[in-house]
Amino acid sequence: MIPIFFTVGNERPVKVIPNTQAQVDGHQVLTYTYNIYNDGGFDIDEENRQESELLLEKKVDPNYLGYITFEDPGKMFTYTADGRDELTTHEVEEIIENISHYRDHPGMWNIEGA
Repeated sequence: MIPIFFTVGNERPVKVIPNTQAQVDGHQVLTYTYNIYNDGGFDIDEENRQESELLLEKKVDPNYLGYITFEDPGKMFTYTADGRDELTTHEVEEIIENISHYRDHPGMWNIEGA
């Protein structure tokens, strides 16, 4: 699972981690659910912890902001705020736009080592 990093608004750096990423017949298959974290900078221990708790019901990471589900890509999305902090409507819209861009251009999703 390779996260993507970008900034929403003018000041919130975020990290988006897909719940699953697999390859079928050499082609990427991206999930419909993406976990959102405040990006606190590169910390390998933090990334390992975040990835290890992806399938847990309750996330304990203080940087966890919830997840976005692509119910019907391009039409319907759901944001579930289940972290200590919440994203604004504008931030959610920006994150959806960024994820959609990566989904529409899967070659951009860096899968080195995958």
